[in-house]
Amino acid sequence: MIEISHSDVIANQCQELATLVLRHTVGNGFHPTAIDQLGFGRSDTRSSGTYRMGEPRLSLVVQGKKELMLGEETYPYQAGQYQVLSVTLPISGCVVEATPDQPCLVLTLSLDLVQLCDLVAQMGFNSAKQENSMRGLWVSNADAMLIESILRLAKLLETPQDMPILAPMLLREVYYRLLSGEQSEAVRQIVTSGSSMQRIASAIQLIKAEFTRSMRVEDLANQVNMSPSSFHQHFKEVTSMSPLQYQKQLRLLTARQMLLFENVDATQAAYRVGYESPSQFSREYARMFGAPPIRDIERLRMGKRSRVLRAVESPSA
Repeated sequence: MIEISHSDVIANQCQELATLVLRHTVGNGFHPTAIDQLGFGRSDTRSSGTYRMGEPRLSLVVQGKKELMLGEETYPYQAGQYQVLSVTLPISGCVVEATPDQPCLVLTLSLDLVQLCDLVAQMGFNSAKQENSMRGLWVSNADAMLIESILRLAKLLETPQDMPILAPMLLREVYYRLLSGEQSEAVRQIVTSGSSMQRIASAIQLIKAEFTRSMRVEDLANQVNMSPSSFHQHFKEVTSMSPLQYQKQLRLLTARQMLLFENVDATQAAYRVGYESPSQFSREYARMFGAPPIRDIERLRMGKRSRVLRAVESPSA
């Protein structure tokens, strides 16, 4: 009898998931599915960093390699590894290994924090407050049980009549596997009332709601019942940046979306996201995205046109 190694099991599971993702995607980009929380990402070429606000989610690479950047930190992950965002963070992601024959394939699952909280309570974890914050982004090796639960969830796309009954059950199982894995403490902190992670998550929601206005760190700290020094320390531990840096990146990312999809110029975008000086906006924009607003948007639109042309010309499109 030939013993099958743990790594062989995971490789086979990833291959089965890759086949399923390929069957349900056409062309590069993000593809939502009939299961609301589940989506697929596909790219047949390497790509440079794409900035966005990442919402709480799990992302499992089933083929190829990716990198995520948070501030000055880089998080590489490849087939059989997953990353979790526990709070909303300004991140940049790129594909580092992909070809038309072997595209980079990623399965994403948005996290329902209410369901996670309910499961934490049911599993009877100690609800004592956690004082040591953890980074709001991490990468781990997936174990066979986690991938198996994700695989069974994704297979429901082949039998849509089973989705209404089985999808909620399988989503709950995925959460259970997360809470039982090597990052269980970090996952629990997301929804542990009174934990430092949970308080920082609340502060992030406050910043998002009022990101165009000037803010004082002392006021934010007071609203989440922390001292200013403790709040600043824990905020940086979770996000890798200060509250003011977080607000700045949120403003710039929002302005970039306005410039790309709305009929506004750089000055209008600057004022709409809370800048009082268009010149300061342009300097900080260029520092973050590598080019002034007009040049950056032209570059993005040109890249988008090139991807569309490649998709039209591709025999497999």
